[in-house]
Amino acid sequence: MLNSMRTRLTLWYLGVLALIIIAFAAVIYLLVARNLGQTLDNNLAEIGRSVEADLRKEEADIAAERLLPLLVEEDEDEKKSAQAPDEAPLSIEQAIAEELEDLRLRDYGFVIFEQGTNEVASTVAEAKLQNGLKNLPPEISFADLPGENEIFRVHQMALRLDEKPFRLLITRSVGEQTEFLAGLRRIFFVTVPIALLLAGLGGYFLARRSLAPVASMSNQAEKIGSANLNERLPVKNERDEIGNLAKVFNALLSRLERSFDQQKQFMADASHELRTPLAIVRGESEVAISKEDRSAAEYRESLSIVHDESVRLTKIVEDLFILARADSGQLKPQFAKVYLDEILVECVHVLGTLAKKRNVKIALLVPAEMPLIGDETLLHRLFLNLLDNAIKYNREGGTVTITDQSEGKYSRVTITNTGEAIPVEDQAKIFDRFYRTDKSRSRDNTDGKNGVGLGLSIAFWIAEVHQGSLALLKSDSDGSVFQVELPR
Repeated sequence: MLNSMRTRLTLWYLGVLALIIIAFAAVIYLLVARNLGQTLDNNLAEIGRSVEADLRKEEADIAAERLLPLLVEEDEDEKKSAQAPDEAPLSIEQAIAEELEDLRLRDYGFVIFEQGTNEVASTVAEAKLQNGLKNLPPEISFADLPGENEIFRVHQMALRLDEKPFRLLITRSVGEQTEFLAGLRRIFFVTVPIALLLAGLGGYFLARRSLAPVASMSNQAEKIGSANLNERLPVKNERDEIGNLAKVFNALLSRLERSFDQQKQFMADASHELRTPLAIVRGESEVAISKEDRSAAEYRESLSIVHDESVRLTKIVEDLFILARADSGQLKPQFAKVYLDEILVECVHVLGTLAKKRNVKIALLVPAEMPLIGDETLLHRLFLNLLDNAIKYNREGGTVTITDQSEGKYSRVTITNTGEAIPVEDQAKIFDRFYRTDKSRSRDNTDGKNGVGLGLSIAFWIAEVHQGSLALLKSDSDGSVFQVELPR
């Protein structure tokens, strides 16, 4: 199950989404709890300031009553009457008690202590809470204290009334706040799993739908083999990643198809090319041994044919071996400093006999020194193949001209012959393996043109190995012009 990409994507999606939702819910919860606590503390502080203002007013009234006898001149009887016990001014403690008794604020409790723990007045009925309030250190402004069945938030204020120190404590139950937060937690505990479940189902559906082309491509690719490399993967959307992957895979299949076709064609052509000389060798040998009495001339003729065909076989096998090693990457060029003019002179010398036999003149018009970096053996093979073709497919009494058109960083050698024009439709294919322009010629050796269509292909590969190029510049009634371009 976990090996499925759809499942892994869904689990990753759910994991990330769960972290985001849980973090979001936690932040919301903490912000709400903090705001509720801050609001409660602000309310307690505001009420405390209001109570303090009322007590200050009572303190002022007591002070005014005490100053009244000194401001008003009365007779002695009136003074004595004013100082009578039943009409004496209220003490600050009495004023505080009366003020708290008059306070009627729902859900709020008030306690005032004098000299630390001496209770002056209180509206708090719970003994446990009263004991906690009495023992609350004076330096604490806000605190949470337990009651009988719930927790109370307490705000403590220090007062000095009538030159006496007092502590005013205001209480409020946090039950509503706790209940609201508990409800919020219940909402999160219910909605978060439901949201994750719906998101997981949606994510799995989207992942399955998004990866459906991959599954289709996999099924289609599984059916493709060497027998049906022409089939391609479906591409629904070329602009997305999966469509681009299908395009790349189809391009790979196209390259494989071309490679398979080339290999099959190579094997078919190689077998055909090898079959003809082998058949000739076998036929000649059978003829030679079929008669008991044969003259030396007849044996010599048969052996001459067998020798020619064996030479041709050797040439074909060597060419095939070179191409096979080149395709497999086993043929590694040995680059060194060489002189192209010396290679060309040697090639002309080697092919001198063939040129003389066909009455073809070779004109070598190159500078005395043409240095470059290359593989001498491969370059020798390149120009040998080109000159061999130029001589074989030349007219009687024709010429082959080798000129140098080097400039800049490149050496350019042009080989011109005066043979027949290569058909326009064949010019783009002459560097293909086993391709020959004259299909009417059989693979006999009656005219000496016994090539198998590998020479130009090998020459083209050698030029590419040297970071150069081989091209047919033109081919018309005046002849053909090939150019080899090699970096110096």
